[in-house]
Amino acid sequence: MKNISIYHVEPEDVAEVLPYVLDFRRKLFPMLDPNQIPKDLKAFEDLYLQSTAGAFLQARTADGILIGVIGMLHYDYRFPHLDIDAKNTVEVARLFVDPKYRRTGLGTELFQRLLTVAKEKQIERLYLHTHPFLDGAYEFWLRQGFQLMEYRDESGFLTIHMELMVDEMEMVAVVDEIVVRTASIPL
Repeated sequence: MKNISIYHVEPEDVAEVLPYVLDFRRKLFPMLDPNQIPKDLKAFEDLYLQSTAGAFLQARTADGILIGVIGMLHYDYRFPHLDIDAKNTVEVARLFVDPKYRRTGLGTELFQRLLTVAKEKQIERLYLHTHPFLDGAYEFWLRQGFQLMEYRDESGFLTIHMELMVDEMEMVAVVDEIVVRTASIPL
């Protein structure tokens, strides 16, 4: 990603990042009341910037233009039907990439940076949910290593629940490296 920087959102960035996120949310979910601000965005600094499990990353061009974001926050167990045990779990949330930068690898890069932060924070499980009407979202998360947990209606929205066990992700990377090395050995 040439000339694009990805780094943590700091308190001084919130005045620009939060409206960016709210605007993206309005565009992706026009069926939702734009005046109903989700609780994670109402408590943005507490949940994403000050919490030990939280983080929010931003991507900017060399000119400082905000072109993408992603966050994680402590999972609040609001879906009691999911089989999520007491492992250190965060929810991946708010991956938004400017349409001009989609299919450039920016979403993957944002997620990989967030995964690095999760490892540093000793997070064991990443949880997320997405929806089938978000074109390509399910396939994107599968490519990132997430696995389907459940697909069901949640308050009138078909919802895809997914998880990624961080230690299993590391094992997959090691296995891939071994396979690549083995494949290059002449017979």
